Amino acid sequence: MTQLVGEHRPAIIVTDASVLINFLRIDRTDLFAGHSHTFIATDHVTAEITDRYPDQQQRFTAALAAGAISETRVITPAEIQLFASLFAAGRLGAGECSAIALAVNRGYILAMDDRRAAIHGRRAKATLRILATQDLVVSMIHEGLLGVAEADRIKQEWASRHRYRLKLDSFRDLIP
Repeated sequence: MTQLVGEHRPAIIVTDASVLINFLRIDRTDLFAGHSHTFIATDHVTAEITDRYPDQQQRFTAALAAGAISETRVITPAEIQLFASLFAAGRLGAGECSAIALAVNRGYILAMDDRRAAIHGRRAKATLRILATQDLVVSMIHEGLLGVAEADRIKQEWASRHRYRLKLDSFRDLIP
């Protein structure tokens, strides 16, 4: 996965539900608001969160209202065509397909944890930048939004309370 370390110009990161839900579960979308990059989600990702994760709906609505993340739609013919092609294959959900279609066609960075979906994204555009949750956390450490100890506490909370495990002992291992 790609990291944001050394990135000097603000960019747009389109996130699928997996990454977004990780931060919603721990009520830390404030980290998106403080980040140098802009975070967006498609309306399909929003539907996935509100349909499948009602406990996160209130936090997501608050993050939208606070400007920590914004919502957009797949609207151009090229975006719709790629979305339809990915969705028709039957291997990915609508949220993943819409996030990939948006990132590919608008030149955004894609935040996604699902490796299978990431493969489809790279097939659509070989140069697509894809970040996983841990890449975002590392960038948040570099930007001073989190300390390593706090990031490790978040990692532990994800593992113990939300069944999301990262294959690392400490974020310190990822900091140059």
